[in-house]
Amino acid sequence: MKNRHRGWVAAKYATLLAAVFGILFPPYIIVVNAFKTSEEFLRKSAIELPDSFLHLANFAAAFDKADMPRAFGNTIVIIGITLVLNILIGSAFCYAVGRFQFKFRGILVSLFLFATIIPTITTQVVNYKTIQAMELTNNLMGPVLLYVGADILQIYIYLQFVRNIPYELDESAMIEGASLLRIFRSIIFPLLGPATATIVILKTISIYNDMFVPYLYLSRPEHVVVSTSLMRFFSVNSGDWQLISSAILIIMIPTAVLYLFLQKYIFAGVTSGAVK
Repeated sequence: MKNRHRGWVAAKYATLLAAVFGILFPPYIIVVNAFKTSEEFLRKSAIELPDSFLHLANFAAAFDKADMPRAFGNTIVIIGITLVLNILIGSAFCYAVGRFQFKFRGILVSLFLFATIIPTITTQVVNYKTIQAMELTNNLMGPVLLYVGADILQIYIYLQFVRNIPYELDESAMIEGASLLRIFRSIIFPLLGPATATIVILKTISIYNDMFVPYLYLSRPEHVVVSTSLMRFFSVNSGDWQLISSAILIIMIPTAVLYLFLQKYIFAGVTSGAVK
């Protein structure tokens, strides 16, 4: 029995090590090749370390050729506007639904739940025709509108937080003469800080990594974002893997840093806002 238990433990650790290897091996290949010169890349295998990790010419070339300044600028604009609208609309909607009783309230919340089971691909034609009719193709506001209107996760995160805030706080403020807007602005919204932080992180990473929406709606070079910038850079420089690795690493760094430093807010917010 003891040998069987040891064998089971060994199998579990072997499985975990295999999973870690599968996750870390691709980033390792990207990192080691990003610092190689073209001669090194041809001379060495893909898994060998570069002669020096101080060779930064690849990063400068990739940053310039991939039009990274414009790509990061457009991405920041899209993320910034989307987050502001998501937070304002989502928190206000969940405050109204979570605090007040009105007709069709349950149906309204159920419709949001129903929207999560509809395959995204089935609505793409309608979405594109709608954005096209609004003349928002090749306009940064087109993706913003889609990102704001398609976010269901934030509704349930905010809703669970609102329901956990004691209603006595609202009553005390009403006794003091505060309006509903003042209660929301001064009491409810500050208490939604953990939920807001969670939504900001998850939404930022989601938009940053999305390629489908920018590729479909922002076809002009001046509207390039980080994901489409990398795709176009790869198509032009498909033979220069050291430059491609550098471009990938440049794009990976912001989300990796964001996740490493703020992951506790992601776990705490999603866990606290989970539907019980």
